[in-house]
Amino acid sequence: MIAKTPEPPYYAVIFTSLRTDIENGYDETAERMATLAAEQPGFLGVESARNETGVTVSYWADLASIKAWKAHAEHQQAQRLGHVQWYRHFKTRIAKVERDYESVMS
Repeated sequence: MIAKTPEPPYYAVIFTSLRTDIENGYDETAERMATLAAEQPGFLGVESARNETGVTVSYWADLASIKAWKAHAEHQQAQRLGHVQWYRHFKTRIAKVERDYESVMS
């Protein structure tokens, strides 16, 4: 599903990852983080694709909202588990969206 975002400007957090073979609660935690993120002030939407490389893009109203989400206690616990169990490599990028456009086929 493609996130419905407002008119720019807004921010995108792009999380790209390569997983380990360890499952150990990954799917449940990922689902919980998506639900929890959606409850945070400034959250605008999320898109995710997972194959060999996982890419999740979350959209936020401002940098303060991103900072608050990164500091959220439950999210920090999930981050720690990601560092030690689930990801062999990951990278997070934060970008300001200045323009967007779309086409919808009927």
